Amino acid sequence: MKKTATLYRMVMPGHVCPWGLKARHLLRSRGYQVDDRWLETREETDAFKAEHDVRTTPQTFIDGNRIGGYDDLRRFMGLKVRDPDATTYTPVVVVFLTTAVMAAMLSLTVHGTPLTVPAAEWFIALSMMVLGMLKLQNVDGFSTMFLNYDLLAKRWVPYGKIYPFAEFGAGALMVAGVLTWLSAPVALLIGGIGAVSVFKAVYLDKRELKCACVGGDSNVPLGFLSLTENLMMIAMAVWMLVMEYGSGGAAMGM
Repeated sequence: MKKTATLYRMVMPGHVCPWGLKARHLLRSRGYQVDDRWLETREETDAFKAEHDVRTTPQTFIDGNRIGGYDDLRRFMGLKVRDPDATTYTPVVVVFLTTAVMAAMLSLTVHGTPLTVPAAEWFIALSMMVLGMLKLQNVDGFSTMFLNYDLLAKRWVPYGKIYPFAEFGAGALMVAGVLTWLSAPVALLIGGIGAVSVFKAVYLDKRELKCACVGGDSNVPLGFLSLTENLMMIAMAVWMLVMEYGSGGAAMGM
């Protein structure tokens, strides 16, 4: 017997509800024949909400029973529903995976193989740039979250707004392999302060905080990956200083 469902969703000249489209796709992918009913005006939508005592659309009905909105439909299907307040490492993992692929492709183009020392250098430098870019999308939000744990920012508030520019700029110079005398000390400074701050907040004070590493709107927990970001900057800074001044060679792919 064919499974059937009735779906009420907003389809107006200036707006087609995306959640309604997702609900219809989910139902069809699970083998339901969908009675797709459009709410084509604001008045019609408001009347539907009042009749069924609901606040949102779309609304799905199966076997005469109201299932609810898109999230309710996912729960009914036994699927996970994203918790907007839940902490997750996904944003940082995605950044590192993306910059790793970028670095490998650069190395493949320049050196003919993806696994080289310059690839590792580019990975760290590109990670700094991308993480800086994410912070720069909302500098005020980042600096506010940063104040929860960064030791220098707590003493000198403007540092929170300087940090994203410093991280992005140092990363850009490291990608190009220029002005090492500037980029390396900057990375060493901000990475060192950051590492000490994270270590103190997480491992000494045992505080449960959100990390500002991917911007001020993230739910990334302050912890190992946050510390890793700072340790990478420290390692990159030391490596470049050694390569530039210790061995007399040029950094970043030379």
